[in-house]
Amino acid sequence: MFFVDTLEFEGLGNRSYLAGGSAAAVVIDPPRDIDQVIAAAARRGVRIAYVAETHLHNDYVTGGPELARVTGARYLVPAGAHVSFARTPVADGDTVPVDEGLALRAIATPGHTPHHTSYALTEDGRGVAAFTGGSLLIGTVGRPDLVEPRLTEQLARAQHASAHRLAAELDDEVPVLPTHGFGSFCSSSQAEGETTTIGAERTTNDALTLDVDTFVTRLLAGLDDVPAYYAHTGPVNAAGPAPVDLTPPRRADAEEIAARLAAGEWVVDLRSRVAFAEGHVAGSFNFEGEGKLATYLAWLIPWGKPVTLLADTSEQVTAAQRELTRVGIDHPAAAATGDPAGWVRGGERLASYPRARFADLAGVRRRGDKVVVLDVRRDSERAGGHIEGSVHIPVHELHGRIGEVPDGTVWVHCAGGMRAAIAASLLDAAGRDVVAVDDGLDAAADAGLALTSG
Repeated sequence: MFFVDTLEFEGLGNRSYLAGGSAAAVVIDPPRDIDQVIAAAARRGVRIAYVAETHLHNDYVTGGPELARVTGARYLVPAGAHVSFARTPVADGDTVPVDEGLALRAIATPGHTPHHTSYALTEDGRGVAAFTGGSLLIGTVGRPDLVEPRLTEQLARAQHASAHRLAAELDDEVPVLPTHGFGSFCSSSQAEGETTTIGAERTTNDALTLDVDTFVTRLLAGLDDVPAYYAHTGPVNAAGPAPVDLTPPRRADAEEIAARLAAGEWVVDLRSRVAFAEGHVAGSFNFEGEGKLATYLAWLIPWGKPVTLLADTSEQVTAAQRELTRVGIDHPAAAATGDPAGWVRGGERLASYPRARFADLAGVRRRGDKVVVLDVRRDSERAGGHIEGSVHIPVHELHGRIGEVPDGTVWVHCAGGMRAAIAASLLDAAGRDVVAVDDGLDAAADAGLALTSG
């Protein structure tokens, strides 16, 4: 008998896998914080015999080299991946024994990257699970544009061929277990659902239902923005990441927080957007710990800028620190928890700004008040419809483009409120009068706000 355990990382929209038998197992695409992988293996009572990468990742820092070193496992990396560390290169068709009756077979599936490799877990020679990394995802495929612009169309065509190869070589009932596609920007489009099989993908996935030319045209037309931190994460993975450091950051008092802000460092408040709006340290930024913290903070922050974390509890700081290490933001410079009143010096007051609904914005417009409506969604979202007369600057570009926001009180919105909160905190820190629209965009039309497309 075999098992497959899924380790899910919701913030980054990725999954890793532990799979094996009664004595030994393989880990597919491990996260940087390897302690939880080791704990999962301990719960199963198995030895980690292999660590396998499907490709060099752009959207997170791998724990592969360190996990292999700590456990003594063989580290399997696609032979075509250019890396600077010791590993066992694997090529198409290579097979390694995992446990009695269980083996792992490499299947070359270029497309997400030129060297991308999927792995089929076989039991007594029959495929029982397919670890597809950034190749065949749930209802979609991994994006082909993260390597080199001149290769994008070629890789898109390779994605189509790779999907067909997997479908041809594996039975319909074989589970498809991708690394990306659960909110990761490595997915070419939003994946639907949580589980799938080769058979299900055969009938629903564009890569398997469309001819190659139609598929490529549709795939390339749907590609979205690439998070800026991908440019740093890929090289880190190729060089071999340093071991993770999860020791608690130093405790910062109000004087140190003020000094770090004065030095131009980032002070990041992890509390809810409601609590932040009601009272926060002037100049701090709001990235909710419960949101897509790592993705958006890593996307916006100037790379290498020191970060101080503010939160209600030390547990929230610990969770955020763990998530940030996964994208290469290592060890916060400092942290503070508890009552926000203690984060400002004597005689200073917490800053605040109002929150509102789209109905409130509609009321302001009906009164004839002149306000700036700022849409911080991505280009692809805005193309589907936007509030008439609104200004558009995607949240990941706002920090460098605040000077383009017209004068006046800024009512900032996104699709649901989380990114609007980030944007509102950036604008507030820059001294702008801001109102954070904390509402779903569907409510805009219901409130009578005119929407236009294009």
